[in-house]
Amino acid sequence: MTVRLDGGRSVAFEAKDYAAVDHGYAATFHKAQGVTVDRAHVLATPGMDRHSAYVGLSRHRDGVQLHYGRDDFADQRQLARTLSRDRGKDMAGDYATPEQDQARAFADRREIRFPELARQVVEKVRDKARGMFAGFRPKSTPEQAASPAIERTSSPHQAKAIERYARATVDIGRMGEKGLPVLPHQEQALAKAGDALDRTRPHAARDLASAIERDPRLARDAAEGNTGGAAKAMETERQVRIDPEKRAGRFVEQWQGMKEARASMERAGDRAGAEKLGKRMESIAGGLHRDPQLESVLRARAPELALSMERGRAIGQELARSVSIGRDRDRGMSR
Repeated sequence: MTVRLDGGRSVAFEAKDYAAVDHGYAATFHKAQGVTVDRAHVLATPGMDRHSAYVGLSRHRDGVQLHYGRDDFADQRQLARTLSRDRGKDMAGDYATPEQDQARAFADRREIRFPELARQVVEKVRDKARGMFAGFRPKSTPEQAASPAIERTSSPHQAKAIERYARATVDIGRMGEKGLPVLPHQEQALAKAGDALDRTRPHAARDLASAIERDPRLARDAAEGNTGGAAKAMETERQVRIDPEKRAGRFVEQWQGMKEARASMERAGDRAGAEKLGKRMESIAGGLHRDPQLESVLRARAPELALSMERGRAIGQELARSVSIGRDRDRGMSR
């Protein structure tokens, strides 16, 4: 067997000298998500960030080696800076965490509804902001190093911003309940309120919107000036967003809740509802690869999800498979 490199150098050996040959496979970071191998070799490139680096450096059982070229990185400092950067523009909208969808489903099953029209306006504002700041790269502000005193207590300035955001949300919700279109000035009010809230701390509007989706009563209370509950829930959402362990805990809780709701629908004869919820669960499981940190933590909690992990199979695939098996079994029993 002969191996010849582009530079002209070649290496040859007799196949009879080796009893066995271990095969290696080249793959992109996207294709490698959910895959586990004995040993991994990762080639660093300038287009990487901390998310792709995490995927590449966590695929191994026995060992991993990181390789980089001097033509791409002048020194290890530049390499470390590239592999640790947070590409916030990509992650904020393009890789929404699965628990955001689960929270909506969790609330919908219990008829706790965040007005759909308000949600659509929030999404429109978010998309517009994403386009406005497409090339903007702010200075990094380490969220996890924020002052505990600030996190524990909502400042008067933040309380006012929360109240303003809640009022804008409630106004839009009322329009939806009456079947009326949202007026341009209401959309602008929500966008400006979100900007003001984000100035109190990064991603505050996103965290409050997530908290309101989980408990719409927070918006009504905050709009009346009672912002304590909203501030506390907003901080909880921040902790879930930045901590993979907390995200995993919420995922397990909500997945178990969806399983119970689906089983209840089956017992009540609501097969259409159970089928719809099952498809939603499969979609959520299929999106786990977008959050490799969550995926990694969930593998260790597979027993809580009633899973027996097969070697080399991604946990999202196992979850989707468990849903489809349950659906096929239920169909068989109904015949």
